Amino acid sequence: MSSLHTLALAAEPATSGSSVGTPLLWGVTVAGVLALFALDFVLTRTPHEVSMKEAAGWSAFYIALPLAFGVFVWTQHGGDRGLEYYTGYLVEKSLSVDNLFVFMLLLAAFAVPPELKQRVLLIGVAGALVLRGVFIAVGAQLIAMFSWTFLLFGVILLATAVKVLKDAMSHEAHAVDIGSLRTVALLRRFFPVVDDYRGPRMTVVEGGRRALTPFALVAVAILGTDIVFAVDSVPAVFGITGDAYLVFATNAFALLGLRALYFVLEGLLGALAHLGFGLGAILAFIGVKLVLHWAHGIWPATPEVPTLASLVVIVGILALVTVTSLVANRRAREAGSDGPAERPGAVGSDRPRGRR
Repeated sequence: MSSLHTLALAAEPATSGSSVGTPLLWGVTVAGVLALFALDFVLTRTPHEVSMKEAAGWSAFYIALPLAFGVFVWTQHGGDRGLEYYTGYLVEKSLSVDNLFVFMLLLAAFAVPPELKQRVLLIGVAGALVLRGVFIAVGAQLIAMFSWTFLLFGVILLATAVKVLKDAMSHEAHAVDIGSLRTVALLRRFFPVVDDYRGPRMTVVEGGRRALTPFALVAVAILGTDIVFAVDSVPAVFGITGDAYLVFATNAFALLGLRALYFVLEGLLGALAHLGFGLGAILAFIGVKLVLHWAHGIWPATPEVPTLASLVVIVGILALVTVTSLVANRRAREAGSDGPAERPGAVGSDRPRGRR
């Protein structure tokens, strides 16, 4: 509990006021997250193909839960903190959709059987939450110690935004070359790998030797992408609120529902043709917001971006790219295309597209 207390006190919010995360609230939140993950692991213990009804039901639950929690934050800690929470959650949920697209590419590249997809996704989500917890603790401590941390975070987001926009403007076909993934190549150097899946087992005894299964390879590949996702996801929400507890809560709630959301959006992700442009714009906007916040601490005359304005801009960007994506897909169909317009963005030889 002492470590939770340290994290709770580590960062002063970007806005005024102390953290809403008391040691008790931290403990309850972490326990609740662990309980939900335990429930998900029980539900996926027996491999099965997820139906749309099942996925939609769990997705609705994992969206209602953070929305209800936001009401608690709003009523108990005021409208400013409630607005920070909802804005941060919207940012993290938007970025998580891009994460799902990369997961979709990896699952397709590794030819993961439908009944094993949810277990692979759950491992990826668990890894992402652990890594983001580490990044949040480090980021909160840096903010408490060094004012230039906001400048550093802003530069990271601006650089990431440039990369995302370049990927979005590329029209190369989506693909993942498994052989060129560094994590996979490293594992193959030290361990034999069997050719077929053996359920959710990661290792088997083959010819008297312990060997990895493709399930282990795809799990490691997804965990590798989690590291990169954390690099910009955590600074992005720190650009909305400096409260380490709200940063953790928004990340946790955005990640918890990814497993179910994947199966709801699996057939629709490719239709979000302009999502990359929108995410690049959002990351750039928050990056500028962080740089302005840093500059305001040195030159008080420097203007800052209010949280409400941030929410309006982010919602506006997401609405715009959704509409333009729908229009692009309709025009593609009218032009005689066999399906929706392919989502822009390339997959590099050693890394999936998007923020990797």
